[in-house]
Amino acid sequence: MTAMLAMTQHRRKKVPVVIHNESEQAKAWSTIYSEDTTNQSIPVLTAWQLNERMYGELQGLNKQETADRFGKEKVHQWRRSYDIPPPNGESLEMCAERAVAYFKEQIVPQLHCGKNVLIAAHGNSLRSIIMYLDKLSSQEVISLELSTGIPMLYIFKEGKFLRRGSPIGPSEAGVYAVTKNLALYRQKLDDMIH
Repeated sequence: MTAMLAMTQHRRKKVPVVIHNESEQAKAWSTIYSEDTTNQSIPVLTAWQLNERMYGELQGLNKQETADRFGKEKVHQWRRSYDIPPPNGESLEMCAERAVAYFKEQIVPQLHCGKNVLIAAHGNSLRSIIMYLDKLSSQEVISLELSTGIPMLYIFKEGKFLRRGSPIGPSEAGVYAVTKNLALYRQKLDDMIH
């Protein structure tokens, strides 16, 4: 599954940059066959650092096979802990090291240049970046649920990230507004929830 995290500095006159993982499917979706279209298109960048965490020996096994092989409690510990990796795999902490480093080194400079950036990546890569942006603890980030296909919007202003919206679930209220009319609609939805 792919979740999205959107960031912007301003609403006008900014060139978006799209960053996603390097899977074959993502490459196929981003292929442009017309030179005219290429000249008019938004650049798409790929980065392995935004890939899903590697589950090592759990990779390719379904939940039942994994539980049968390693034990249900151990698998739960590996999947839901911050700093305990599965055998030959990555912990969320290890995933965060690469994803946040990439964010700081590659994405933040784009924002300083005034570009809008849309990051389409896997849940654990996004959780890592959100942990950094929202200053979440390791306990808070492991319980963070992201809704597939519902963007989170962060405004980059004066070197700081301001979140517009939160990961509340796949509902109408998960739409984060940018324009004035949509912002009013978003506020009404937020008021209905709280």
